[in-house]
Amino acid sequence: MPQVAAPLRRLLPLSQTLAPAPLLHLSRRLFAFSSPSFGRPSSLLALAYRGQPGRRHPQPRRGSSTLRKAPKEEMAGGGSKEVAFNRKRAEGNDGRQRGSMELKTRKLNPVNTTCYVQILGTGMDTQDTSPSILLFFDKQRFIFNAETAGGLPGLVLTLAGIGDEGMSVNIWGPSDLDFLAGAMKSFIPNRAMLHTHSFGAERNASQPKDSVIILDDEVVRISAMFVKPRYHNGAGSFNDIDLKPGDTAIVYACELPEIKGKFDPAKAAALGLKPGPKYRELQLGNSVQSDQFDEMVHPSDVLGPSIPGPTVLLVDCPTQYHTAELFSLQSLSCFYEDSLDQRESGKKVNCIIHLGPSSVTKAVDYQNWMKRFGGTQHIMAGHEIKNMEIPILKGSARISSRLNFVCPQLFPSSGFWSVKPANDVMENDKSTSSEACGSVSAQNLLKFHLRPYAQLGLDSASIPSLFTYKDIVEELVSEIPEVREVPEQVRKFWQNNANIKNIPPAGSRMLMVEEPWIGQKSDKLDDGSQKHPRDNQEIPSCVEDATREDMEITFLGTGSSQPSKYRNVSSIYINLFAQGGILLDCGEGTLGQLKRRFGVNGADEAVKSLRCIWISHIHADHHTGLARVLALRSKLLRGMPHKPLLVIGPRPLERFLNAYSTLEDLDMQFLDCRNTLKPSVDAFLSENVTGSATPQLENTMFAPGSRMENYNRKPASPRDTTAFANFKEVLQESGLEILYSVPVVHCPQAFGVVLRASEKVNSAGKAIPGWKVVYSGDTRPCPALIDASRDATVLIHEATFEDSMKDEAIARNHSTTKEAIEVGTSAGAYRIILTHFSQRYPKIPVIEEVDMEKTCIAFDLMSVNLADLPVLPKVLPHLKVLFKDELVVEEADEMQEAAAVY
Repeated sequence: MPQVAAPLRRLLPLSQTLAPAPLLHLSRRLFAFSSPSFGRPSSLLALAYRGQPGRRHPQPRRGSSTLRKAPKEEMAGGGSKEVAFNRKRAEGNDGRQRGSMELKTRKLNPVNTTCYVQILGTGMDTQDTSPSILLFFDKQRFIFNAETAGGLPGLVLTLAGIGDEGMSVNIWGPSDLDFLAGAMKSFIPNRAMLHTHSFGAERNASQPKDSVIILDDEVVRISAMFVKPRYHNGAGSFNDIDLKPGDTAIVYACELPEIKGKFDPAKAAALGLKPGPKYRELQLGNSVQSDQFDEMVHPSDVLGPSIPGPTVLLVDCPTQYHTAELFSLQSLSCFYEDSLDQRESGKKVNCIIHLGPSSVTKAVDYQNWMKRFGGTQHIMAGHEIKNMEIPILKGSARISSRLNFVCPQLFPSSGFWSVKPANDVMENDKSTSSEACGSVSAQNLLKFHLRPYAQLGLDSASIPSLFTYKDIVEELVSEIPEVREVPEQVRKFWQNNANIKNIPPAGSRMLMVEEPWIGQKSDKLDDGSQKHPRDNQEIPSCVEDATREDMEITFLGTGSSQPSKYRNVSSIYINLFAQGGILLDCGEGTLGQLKRRFGVNGADEAVKSLRCIWISHIHADHHTGLARVLALRSKLLRGMPHKPLLVIGPRPLERFLNAYSTLEDLDMQFLDCRNTLKPSVDAFLSENVTGSATPQLENTMFAPGSRMENYNRKPASPRDTTAFANFKEVLQESGLEILYSVPVVHCPQAFGVVLRASEKVNSAGKAIPGWKVVYSGDTRPCPALIDASRDATVLIHEATFEDSMKDEAIARNHSTTKEAIEVGTSAGAYRIILTHFSQRYPKIPVIEEVDMEKTCIAFDLMSVNLADLPVLPKVLPHLKVLFKDELVVEEADEMQEAAAVY
């Protein structure tokens, strides 16, 4: 999510947070939601960047008539075999009915209720999000702030997957929300669940208002106040031209009703009332007729003084340009302690949560504005206020740190252990002016109680305990003592690899001694050590002559369907070092993963140097992190000379990006995957300088008699010559000879991709062919991908299901681990890396050891350098030491069905 979804993982049981009624407010940063209750307990997933240990894919319908066989394809060992797939799914028709989903209503109790606000993640370990705020009532839940709409898709997808039908949602947001929600429906499974309500259009009227009431019921009144930036133009006046809806920040006021005074039975009896229902009516604020006298009894006659209801403000002031309008909001005047309006209304703000950055909130004028609220409790939640060195996502941090201890060569130290404060916040800058205003820094799960009134105030009991890398390693060694020896064993693989590569003269052909798979027979040497059988395999020349700055593959997400506690959803970063980088898929939480792997500053540099982003298909686990990455790049490069970032993807994705760009500047240029098929790319790259030639329709997969692997028979859109010119520049700047998409069998407009580097000349003057990386996206084994993978240096192939679940793999149009390995083996790929594992395998998937001679399992935050490919298969047996007691995954009670869209 910006995200509600991006930064957190499993924080609270969903039955305790989201269960009843829905409301989602969307603004520049603030965004709230509510949803009806359901009977089955679950975990807070899309509200947290990672959620539960796993989500099970639904079982395929037995006896389905949708299963078909693809053309015979060549497989390992020669010969051929039929490959089955689900044709209806490939055509985009899964047969599910999408009915109306009405919002549930429930009776609210304004008197006896529990209420608090809680910080749902601060984004402090990576700065990839700002906090989300939960407003909790017994029978209603409200979530504010997904940091613009970027977190909305992940959140809605989680709600769509709850129960049999999903959870219907009310969403409030700025004027373009309907457009955005409509674009999202291309990848939201239960489209009828979205009930959108736009506000803010009246700001353009001749008499603009600075606030609007969002909700007013028995337990809470929520209003939104608009804060637009004021920029000075050259003439010295303010200029509102070209402001996007996303430029307007929102301040939310959440006001609870007053607490009626204590009922006095003696006064009621003196006024002629008998005990009974009339007592209740008076307590509810209604006047009643006296039982003995001919007069009305009013609540003020029998009730003690009322206590004003608690009020919480959520203040988003993202830049210094918003402060002038924030300070002048008329709707806030009733809350200032020194105002006449406050004395007349009796309203008091008990808590203010500030979401602005420290550069704004630490300014003198902002601090003085805070003092106008008197003794209010201020919570400073802008992530630049304090940058925690302790990661928020404990499960992910624990497993990545353990992997780093065992094999730092593939799992470098994560960026979140050494995060430094933002430049404008020094460690010794503990501003006394903030302390004078009664402020505290936000922490994960910090609460402020509003009801019962006796508990009013801060509650730190739910804040997670802190831990460090040292704590994790000590815990690991105590659990698995034999792991102490593994780092040294792994280090020798790299040492031997370096020695072997240095022995032959430059340019000579070389054999690499491969490590046999664990469990094979071996002989003992005289010293008692094991002598393993030798499996000689020739190293490709591009690997033999590789430097450590040619190419590196970093896996930012290796799970399928939805983010889990240990595996994020699909995203792969191809680091080309001085020549930039490329993202292959960009699932939810990609930006946070970049920052966990490279640190805050390193990730910013990686985002700025991106050459393009390629998206395989429209399923949300492959693209819902895209808007966050594009928005950050636009912000980082603002004012610097640069070109829009090229996004290559299926055509339906463009509609969503165009809708989102009405809220934030994405600064991107879109190119349809169907215009990047190999015939089209070959034809374009062979054009003359003027670019007069145009690839014709018969050069594409839509030609008569051609094999259409993804079964989408609509022609591609006309070629965008500007985007293609940008595409050509991307290839040149990235050092790529070619990049092209490959139709695969999964859903309509599903693709794999091939990247081949340009050849280079080694130190001996010999021309060395460039490396070749192939990524399958989501697919059944298919001939087109095998053809494209011929002699690949690395094939990255999805392996969603274990081998025993082939029927389910066919029904969902995914691959099993053995099928994925057979694709790479039959294509002659040098190395096969498996990814996109079902979340039922949260830590390590089930794979037969005999299949792993040239294969490796991908983990989140794993980085594979081109120079390290020879030793890659050797490492997995040693990594399995970490998971020796977890190879059989227990089905936890909280595991639930994954949304069928995946």
